[in-house]
Amino acid sequence: MTDTSIGVSRSEKSVRSAADLYRAVWRWHFYAGLLVLPFMITLAITGGLYLFRDELDAVIHADLKRVAVQQAVVQASPSTMVAAALAAHPGVAVKFTDPAADDLSAEVTVNSESEGRLAVYVDPYTGQVLGALPDRGTVMWTVRYLHSLRYFGPFVRSFIEIAGGWSILLVATGIFLWWPRRQTGGVISVRGTPSRRVFWRDTHAVTGIFVGGFIVFLAITGMPWSGVWGAKVNEWANGNNFGYPAGVRVNVPMSGEHLDHVAKTTWSLEQAQIPQSEVKAGGVQPIGLDKAVAKFEQLGLHRGYSVALPGDQTGVYSGSVYPNDLSQQRVVHLDQYSGEPLIDMSYADYGPLGKWLEFGINVHMGQEFGPANQIILVVVCLAIVLLAVSAGVMWWKRRPSGSLGVPPMPSDARVFRGLIAILLIGGAIFPLVGLSLLIMLLLDFAYTRLRRHLAS
Repeated sequence: MTDTSIGVSRSEKSVRSAADLYRAVWRWHFYAGLLVLPFMITLAITGGLYLFRDELDAVIHADLKRVAVQQAVVQASPSTMVAAALAAHPGVAVKFTDPAADDLSAEVTVNSESEGRLAVYVDPYTGQVLGALPDRGTVMWTVRYLHSLRYFGPFVRSFIEIAGGWSILLVATGIFLWWPRRQTGGVISVRGTPSRRVFWRDTHAVTGIFVGGFIVFLAITGMPWSGVWGAKVNEWANGNNFGYPAGVRVNVPMSGEHLDHVAKTTWSLEQAQIPQSEVKAGGVQPIGLDKAVAKFEQLGLHRGYSVALPGDQTGVYSGSVYPNDLSQQRVVHLDQYSGEPLIDMSYADYGPLGKWLEFGINVHMGQEFGPANQIILVVVCLAIVLLAVSAGVMWWKRRPSGSLGVPPMPSDARVFRGLIAILLIGGAIFPLVGLSLLIMLLLDFAYTRLRRHLAS
C-alpha cells in the first residue's frame, strides 16, 4: 500500500483539501440545479402571477366579478340570489359567498344537473345572474393548480417536497461557492459582458446571494402543501382534535366530512371535521340561509365569507373567511335548526406551530404586508428565473463538447463524508428529499464507474 502523502507539505495538503471540498460542493450544486431549476422556473412564473390573483381575476373576469355600486338600493337577500342562480342553472346550491367589496358580485356554487359544479355570479343589487364558470375555473385558480402541480396527481405533487429540499441545498452550496476567495469581482458586482462566461457566472452568483434567503423561506413555507411531509405535519399539529388546533372546543357530534371538501380553507384546517346539527323532534324547520347569514353578520365575520349549506338533515351552515389579515381568519359552524354556533374558532385559537406556519403561508402568498409583500416577492420570482437562465448559459459555455459537463470528482473521495452526513440529516427531516438524495448518490456512483470504464 502506497502512502500518497509522503513528500507532500502541510500547505500542499491544505490546498488540495480545500480544492477537493470545493469540487465536492460544486458537484452537488450542479446536481441540485439539474433537478430543481426546471421546477423553480415553473414555480416562479406561476407564483409571481398568483401574487396578483385578485387584481388579475378582477380584470380578466370583469364581466362576472365587477358590478356597479348602487348606494340607494337595498341588496338582494342571499336566498334570492341563490334562487336566481338555480333558475339559471338548475341543480343543488352548496355554497354562498358574500361579496368582499361593494363593487364585487356574490358567488353561488351549484352542483348543476347538466353542467357539473359551477360558480354562478350574481349582482347583489339587482339579484340578476351575470354568468357562470366551472367551480374554481377562473384563470387564477388554473395558475394556482399549475403552481401546486395539482393537475398532475399525487405522485407528481410529491416533487414539491423534493424541489423544496433541493432548493435549500442549492442555496447552501451556492453560498459556499460564492464565498469570496481573494477575487475582486463577482461578489456584489458583475464583470465582463454577456459574451463572456464570467459575466454569467457573476450574474448567477450575485443574484443568488441577494435572493438566497428568500428562496429558502419560500421553500420552507411551501412545504406544508407537499403530499408527505405537509400531510404528516398537519396531522401532527391538529390530528388529535378532529383536525382542529388543540384547545378548540369540539365536544359536539362530528361528521366524517372535512372542511376542505366543502369550502376553501387554510392549511391548518384542511383536515378539520364538520360537526353535525341535532335533528329536532316535532318537525322543527331549519332557520334558512338568510337567518344564517344574519347570524354570521352578528358574529362579526369579515366581508367575503363563504357559507357552505347543509347537505342533509344533520348538516350545518359553515361560515369561513380567510382575508389578508390573519387575525380576521375565522370558521363558524351553526346548527341549522337553532342557529347556535357549534364550533367558533379563529387564528388566535391556533397552536404555536399552526400560527407560525399560517404566517409563513400568508407571506408566501403575498398577503401579509400588502402591496410591499407582492412587489418584493415578484422581484424574487423574476430573480429566480434569472438564476435559472444564467445557470443554463454558464453551463453551456463551460461544458466540453459532447459532454454533460458534470464538475470533476475530488481527488480524495473522503471529502464527501461530511457533506453526505449533512444531506442525510436533511433527508431524515424530509423523507422524499432523503430518498431522492439516495437515488442521486447511487446515480453519481454509477456515472463515475461508467466513465472510468469507458476511459480504461
